[in-house]
Amino acid sequence: MGVVMDIVYEGQLNCTAIHGPSGNTLRTDAPVDNGGKGGAFSPTDLVATALGTCMVTIMGKVAEQSGLDIKGTRIQVVKDMTMTGTRRIQALTVRIELPAGLILSAADKRKLEAAADTCPVKKSLHPDIDVRVTFVYPE
Repeated sequence: MGVVMDIVYEGQLNCTAIHGPSGNTLRTDAPVDNGGKGGAFSPTDLVATALGTCMVTIMGKVAEQSGLDIKGTRIQVVKDMTMTGTRRIQALTVRIELPAGLILSAADKRKLEAAADTCPVKKSLHPDIDVRVTFVYPE
């Protein structure tokens, strides 16, 4: 059986979502440019968040298997929406910055980049969404 998320529409473009296995909750609100107050993550913000957290989680798994510690890696995802036509995510620009002091070989970098590319969220996105990924390695 799949993982269950229970969602309640609270009115005024707000929802509360409950993660079945853990009971954790989160709220969503429509963005200001779409009639909401922007008081919480919008549903499309969660897509961007899911992409960044998924990429670094898969990288973390590969890092652990390779004896690397990428704790402190920072990810920034910038979400751009279409300005005309059907409202949708147009682009997700991801910046993955590995922590200072981390020493990585060229092979390690290739492994981490390949891991990020296999993220299930990234693989689930519609091909019309322009996903741009930049890796920033410590000097």
